[in-house]
Amino acid sequence: MSAPDRPQPDRPQPSLTERRKAATQQEIALAAARLFAEHGAEGTTAEDVARTCGISLRTFYRYFRTKEDAVAPLLAEGSRQWIALLAGTAPGTPPLTALLDSARASLTPAPGRAAEALDWTRGLLRAMPADPALRDVWHRIHHDAETALRPVLARLAGLDPEGLDARLLAAAANTAMRLAVETWAAGDAPPAGAAALADTAFRRLAGPLLPPA
Repeated sequence: MSAPDRPQPDRPQPSLTERRKAATQQEIALAAARLFAEHGAEGTTAEDVARTCGISLRTFYRYFRTKEDAVAPLLAEGSRQWIALLAGTAPGTPPLTALLDSARASLTPAPGRAAEALDWTRGLLRAMPADPALRDVWHRIHHDAETALRPVLARLAGLDPEGLDARLLAAAANTAMRLAVETWAAGDAPPAGAAALADTAFRRLAGPLLPPA
């Protein structure tokens, strides 16, 4: 008989100050995304975003360095959800199955993961070619996501988190997810299309690495 699972320690809950800060950041991010969609990144200033939120410019800069940084919480939300789902995968699940299931779940609209979030991402990705600073935010988010993925995937695959194999796996998985979302954003498919493209990307990535049948 296997030993019973040890109870996991409860994670500390965010303080009221932290929750208020997160709510303010999200409000600023949504305002920036709406203004970018209506006027483009070039046609939007930090003052515009602050005025829309009803805050001072000084308050805006307490939260974000630039107007492009203001949309980072929206762009990063999908990666955070994906990595959290992946981290919650049951031990013994094959890594490819874990990647497919978590990517599909994080990109499928559901309560708490509204289709609107993917719509914002699509609009922001389409604005990136005209705004290098916005593109830099996107790539920085994915650099951070790759770093966060490494220990999660290393645990699932039984790898050394600091080893080359774990680094390659995290880089490949993160790139597959990023390209799936970028490809979806460039077209007109509904939100469900993003999950389908992620599924395809992971399967094609795994294909050359699988042993011959």
